[in-house]
Amino acid sequence: MAKLILTHEVTGLGAAGDVVEVKDGYARNFLLPRGFALTWTKGGEKQVESIKAARAARAHASVEAAQAQASALSSKKVKLVVKAGESGRLFGTVKPADVAAAVEAAGLGSIDKRNVELPNHIKSVGSYQANVRLHEDVSAVIDLEVVASK
Repeated sequence: MAKLILTHEVTGLGAAGDVVEVKDGYARNFLLPRGFALTWTKGGEKQVESIKAARAARAHASVEAAQAQASALSSKKVKLVVKAGESGRLFGTVKPADVAAAVEAAGLGSIDKRNVELPNHIKSVGSYQANVRLHEDVSAVIDLEVVASK
């Protein structure tokens, strides 16, 4: 088992700054090459504090503020205008950064693209849903309307 410090949030494993133990192959082949984690050392404990401080600065100030934004996000449909062919197939795919930009353009506040989870690749025009983690205890479901640009 390898002991690691997470530098990014990994779904199902932990948040940035957490110290986790994973199997050697998972650490060597996935987490370390992608920069999601660092090997744990005694000196690395200082890095844990700076990572947690940065995460706290990005997080909402309180659960109430996150819940208020979650209710605003869940109540409206976000329109995402993208380039598409005549058959409705997109030129590329919708990324979490595109969703975050569309939410901000709709006037629903700003969200971090790293907190947007798309269940499947969005490659055609239509209605979709995306999950957004606003706080450790609060998440929201956004209704996306993907339309072709003219």
